[in-house]
Formats: sequence, C-alpha cells, structure tokens
Amino acid sequence: MQITIEKLIFGGQGFARVDGVVYFVWNALPGETVEIEILKKKKEYVEAVATKVINPSPFRVEPKDEHFLSTSPWQIMSYEKENEWKKEIAIEVYKRIGKDAFVNIAPELVFDPEKYYSYRNKMEFSFAVDKTGRTCLGFFERGKRNKFAVEKSELADNAINETSAIILAWVRKHQIPMRSLKSLMVRSDGNGKTIAALFIKDRLEFSDYPELTEQMIGFQLYYSTHKSPASVPTEMLYTKGQDYIIVTLRNIKFKVGLLSFFQVHLPVFEHALDDIYQYIPKKSNLLDLYSGVGSIGLPVAQQAQTLTLVDNNTEAIEYATENIELNKIKNAEAICKPTENILELITSDSVVILDPPRIGLHHRVVERILETKPKTIIYLSCDLSTQARDISLLHPAYTISFSRLYNFFPRTPHIEGLCVLNLN
Repeated sequence: MQITIEKLIFGGQGFARVDGVVYFVWNALPGETVEIEILKKKKEYVEAVATKVINPSPFRVEPKDEHFLSTSPWQIMSYEKENEWKKEIAIEVYKRIGKDAFVNIAPELVFDPEKYYSYRNKMEFSFAVDKTGRTCLGFFERGKRNKFAVEKSELADNAINETSAIILAWVRKHQIPMRSLKSLMVRSDGNGKTIAALFIKDRLEFSDYPELTEQMIGFQLYYSTHKSPASVPTEMLYTKGQDYIIVTLRNIKFKVGLLSFFQVHLPVFEHALDDIYQYIPKKSNLLDLYSGVGSIGLPVAQQAQTLTLVDNNTEAIEYATENIELNKIKNAEAICKPTENILELITSDSVVILDPPRIGLHHRVVERILETKPKTIIYLSCDLSTQARDISLLHPAYTISFSRLYNFFPRTPHIEGLCVLNLN
C-alpha cells in the first residue's frame, strides 16, 4: 500500500489520511509517498512503518544507525529541519491542548549546533543474537517484540560504547545464555569515565569479572527477576569500584548513581538552567518538586534564601542529600516523599520549580497551587502535552511570562519545554 505523508505529529510519526482512515507512519517525512507495513490496527487509526520511499523528501538524510527506528527515528532528516519541525510541533501542541493559556506563545528552541550525535551520557542495551549465533547488544524493533543485534549506538558518548564492548566481550567469554541476559546499563560523566551494571535473570557465579580501567571506574552485577520488565535490581551479585560518577553543572558537583534520573544532554540542559536562574527572585523560598538528585535546584541555590528538594525516589534523595553536603550548601534540605503527599510545603511565599514525570502534575498539586497561589511557578517538562494540560488548569490564576523549548534529545522526536508562570 502506498500513501502520501502530510506532516509530522507530536510523537514523531508521519501523518496521513486515506479514505477517512488516519495513518501514523514511522520512517516517513512530509511530502513523501511511501510503501508501508502495518504494525497495528486500531478502530481510530493505523500504525505503520515505511518500508520503501517512492519519492524522498529533500530533507531526508542517510541515518547513521542501522537500528535508528528503535532509538532515534529522526536520524532520517537534516538536523536543521529537525529543529524547525520540533518548534512547529511544540507550538501546535501547546495551542491545541493549552488553548487560551498559550494564545500569545511562540517559544524559540535551544539546541547544540554541533553535538547532535555522541551526546547521551546514559544508555540501556538489551541483548540479541546476530545471524552467526553470536551474542550481541540489542534493541527491540519499534512496534514489535523481537530484538536485533547491534554493536553500539551513535547517540551514545564514545566512552559508553567502549565500556559496553568490554562487558560484551566478558559476556561472550563466559557464554552466558540468552535466557539469563536481561540488560546492560552504562553511564558516563562526559569526560571519559563510566560506570556500568549488567542485569541477569539468574543467580550466576563466575570465575572472574570485568576488570576496571581508567575509563570504567565501577561495575555491578545484579540479579533482576524475570517478573520485572525493566532493569530493576532484585539482588546485588557482585560490585567493584564506584557505583556513582561525578558530574559538574554550573560549578556544582553531582554524585549520580546508575539508576538515578539525570539529564542526558548536559550542554543544552545548562542553557535551561541559565534561563531558570533568571526567574528566581533573590532571597526566595525555593521549592524544587520532583527534584531527583537536585540537578535543577542545587545549581540555582545561591539565589534562594531556602531550598527544599522533594522526590519520591529513595536513591535520588540519598544522592541529593550527599550533593548538598558535597557542595557545602547550607540553605538546602532534601525530603523523600511523593509531592502530592507533602502539599503543605506549597505556600504563597514559595517559588515553585516543577519537573514532573511524563504523566504531569497530580491533580492535588494543581489544586494546592490554585489554593495558595505562589507568585512564581517554573515548569520544565519532558511531555509538552501534559504540561499544556496542567498550565491550562492553572491559567485562571497564572499567565505565562516566559517560554522556551530545548532539544535535549537530538535525532529523536522528544522536545522539552520550560514555562514560567506569574500570578495574575
């Protein structure tokens, strides 16, 4: 079946409509006529992937990764066009979902003009078998359950790919069966140092383990029950070296664990921190909700009278507490609780930073903000649709005074947005 793509949509697919049926198509750009393979049929739409491009877009480029559809499906377009389309898509989402709150909003997009490959400071690989039967790193095919073999990712920091190769060689040496292999997670500090963890689904013992190097400064082996779909530790089987790395942002040092959330593209994230800093009044009582290890709050703590970090992840708050001590920050504390269960911290004299997960704000958080009316809300989001929804709910009391977009994830459809809200 051949269809012609009209536009790109939020989520990253090409959009087409044929005989009243909506198609969402991967590996397709606006204006292209493509042959498709249907991945999923729903009553309202069809998901598909383009298997042949009949007339390519002038903005189509050759992807660097063979597995680009799994990890970075926008490798097929020029970087310049990627940034243009991300801005267009973001504005459309804001206005469609946020309605009146975004009437006069047309934010610019910040991107790194040079670092749009080799930028990720954390990668998670699965495992797969290649055509010769050899164990390799792997990724799941988009829209399917099967996996395919890879050697590396072009998005990853070079040190991550090098460390992954060392651990993969060890896995092959010990002939660990595929049924036991779950995933490999590697994080880098951006300066050549890495930590890594291998997750296996059986409690296995080995005669030797991967040797640490000047580059790989920590390694852990975890048993992770097959009942868990993700890289969740069930039991530590082996550990050597550090289980954290040190990352510096705006002269603040962060201890970051392998499982801790941290931004993956630090140069662009520092632009966001610079923007946030401008909108924090001096000597304010700063409340950083969904704070993680403190990556937003701690770099701007010097602007505040008090800083309170809140997150429901135990490891994140443990590292946040260590980071406060590491940087000798006297005006900060970290609390481990779900934001919706500690609403009394949101007061009228707070400046509130929000960086929630993709689901956005809990309805009780929105209600508390509208009740107490803090003068300034700083909302950074990894999902523009839920951000637009939340800001629309806050709109009766707040107006957007600043908005900007960030390309934290080049070569992927992901867009992050910052909105600063001031009380009407």
